[in-house]
Amino acid sequence: MRVKWRERLLGVVVGIAPVLLSGALRLLAKTIRIEYHDADELFACWARRERIIIAFWHNRALLMPVPYHGDKMCIMNSQHRDGEIATRALARWGIRSVRGSATRGGVGGFLQLVAAYREGYDLAVVPDGPRGPLYVVKPGVIHLAKATGARIFPVSYAASRKKQLRSWDRLIIPLPFARVAFVAGEPLTVDRNADEAEIDGKRSLLEERLKNATAAAEAAVGGREETS
Repeated sequence: MRVKWRERLLGVVVGIAPVLLSGALRLLAKTIRIEYHDADELFACWARRERIIIAFWHNRALLMPVPYHGDKMCIMNSQHRDGEIATRALARWGIRSVRGSATRGGVGGFLQLVAAYREGYDLAVVPDGPRGPLYVVKPGVIHLAKATGARIFPVSYAASRKKQLRSWDRLIIPLPFARVAFVAGEPLTVDRNADEAEIDGKRSLLEERLKNATAAAEAAVGGREETS
């Protein structure tokens, strides 16, 4: 009996949480002020409908639906219950999700992302997710760029007022009326014939550019990231 009630409760949570999360983000988006830095090329890609890959840290994912200005986007979410909640919440923003992770369903998720790209979707990738290590890029996004030919844009943001959780990823939640700096780094291209050494080099370069974009965003709002 307890198992049945627990399953029912979880079902209610999965049903209600996406609505609440999506609504809260929309309210937050109306109060914050976003400043864009070095984002001209990124916006130009969206204007001419060039399909791209945007890459951002796991702890900067919360706000990313807000500055997105492309036609349609697809992202990979985990197959865990949290992934289902995220999938439903993102759907309310018109963002498509595929299910998978580096440890479970990763190959299937990768192939679904490639298929989505061919269907005209931009791709969003969290290269240090779903369980870290924090700020360490995994090679999957580089393989994705190799398979699709899409450019990778490293993007990050920082907020003048925020709450930073004590989870492994140090999730950043901008607070109402915050000033948010959104920074786009220099895009990367990956040759379709790239070997493993080239892939690892691009992985390191993307990691460096993401860290630089994050530092630039923090500097723009005069903030710093909590580390303890």
